[in-house]
Amino acid sequence: MQVRTRAVVATGIVLALVAVVGLFVTFRHIADGIRLPFAGRSCTVQADGEVELDAGQMANAATIAAIGAQRGMPERAVVVALATAYQESGLRNLAGGDRDSVGLFQQRPSQGWGSPAEIRDPRYATNTFYAALAKVRDWEEMRVTDAAQTVQRSAFPEAYQKWADESEVLSRALLGQASGAVACAVNDDPQHRGAAATAALAQGLTLDWGLAPDAAAAGPTRLTVTVDDEQGGWRYAHWLVSHAQDNGVQQVHFQGLRWTAEEGAWAPTTGKQSPTQVVAEVLDAS
Repeated sequence: MQVRTRAVVATGIVLALVAVVGLFVTFRHIADGIRLPFAGRSCTVQADGEVELDAGQMANAATIAAIGAQRGMPERAVVVALATAYQESGLRNLAGGDRDSVGLFQQRPSQGWGSPAEIRDPRYATNTFYAALAKVRDWEEMRVTDAAQTVQRSAFPEAYQKWADESEVLSRALLGQASGAVACAVNDDPQHRGAAATAALAQGLTLDWGLAPDAAAAGPTRLTVTVDDEQGGWRYAHWLVSHAQDNGVQQVHFQGLRWTAEEGAWAPTTGKQSPTQVVAEVLDAS
C-alpha cells in the first residue's frame, strides 16, 4: 500500500513538473517574439529588413510617417520620430506613463506640449514632435538617438538608438520606397464598415498626407485614390493596409499587385488596372 501511494505521489510530481516546464517554454516563446497564434504580431513590413507589429502599432507608424512627409520633413526625420515613439510608447497611444506623460511620444502637459486630450491625438502629438525637431540646429547630422534626445530630454538618452534599424525599415516602406512592403492579417470585426469606412479612410488620407479631397473618391464599399507616380501610390497603398483593421479593408490594388485581408499578403493580380490609381475595397455595411 505504501509503495502504491509513493508511486502515485511520484507520478503527480512528474506531471506537475511537466506542466510547469510546458508553461515556462510557452512564456519563453512569447517573450522571444516567436509568432504563436496569440502573439498579436499581425503585420509584417519588409523593406531591406523585416519588422513585425500588431495592427495598432502599424496604424500609428503609418500616421507618423505620413505626417512627416506632409510637413516636408526628410526621411531622416521620420526615422527619428519612429525610433522615439518605439522607445517611449512601443508605438502605442498610451493613456498615461511616467508622471504626467501621455501618448505616442509620452509628452508631458506640464512641459508645455499641450493638454492631455490634445497629446492623446496621434496627429497632434506627431506634429508637435516634428515641429520641435525642426527647431534643433543640425539635427540632420546627429545620430538618431541624439536627435531624439534633444527633443525628449530623456533620462535614458542612448535608448532611442536601438530602434534605428527597425525605424529605417518602416520609413522605407511607409514612404513608398518598396512595393508590397506592408502586409497585415486582419479580422472581420472592424470599427467601420461600408460608406462609413471609406469616408474614414478618405478623411485619414487628407489629415495624414494632406491629400486633396478630390484625389480620393469614396463609394459605399470602394475607395479610389489617384496618384502622380509609383512611389506616391505605394505610400497610400501601404497606409491603407496599415489602417485596414479599424476600417474593414478587404483588398488593396496597385501596380499589378493585390493585398487581401483573407491571405494577409500581396500577390500578383490579373485584369485591367489603372497605373495611376490605388483601389481599396471594404466590408459591406450589412
